[in-house]
Amino acid sequence: MNEDELRKLGLRVRRRPEPVRRQNRPGHIAFDDRGNAIYEWNDERLGDEGEDAERLRKRALAHPGLAVVEDEPNPNEPIRNNPKGLRLGYNPYESGLLTKKERRPKRDLRELSKWIEMKKKLNSKPPEE
Repeated sequence: MNEDELRKLGLRVRRRPEPVRRQNRPGHIAFDDRGNAIYEWNDERLGDEGEDAERLRKRALAHPGLAVVEDEPNPNEPIRNNPKGLRLGYNPYESGLLTKKERRPKRDLRELSKWIEMKKKLNSKPPEE
């Protein structure tokens, strides 16, 4: 069916976007005789052994939007609080310290009863003249 026939049926036609292709790729994925995936370099110098080839490979695979960061935090660094952790759920990579709200101290109900009784007695006494 062509595009006009589909529109007559009430269907919308959207073109699929073309995949973005990088022209300056240093190589591509290929398969060896056993069917294992291998990376095949476009430039023969990148496949050589040695420090120069290693430097060339690093430069060819470098991406300007990526950076290397330390995975392990400093062991002396204090643990950060995570107030949203209990509401949103547990994320093991960004959990931080999960703390609940502080509870008010419990009231001593015996003392409260004594205080209420004393107030009643004071209010029920007739005024002295």
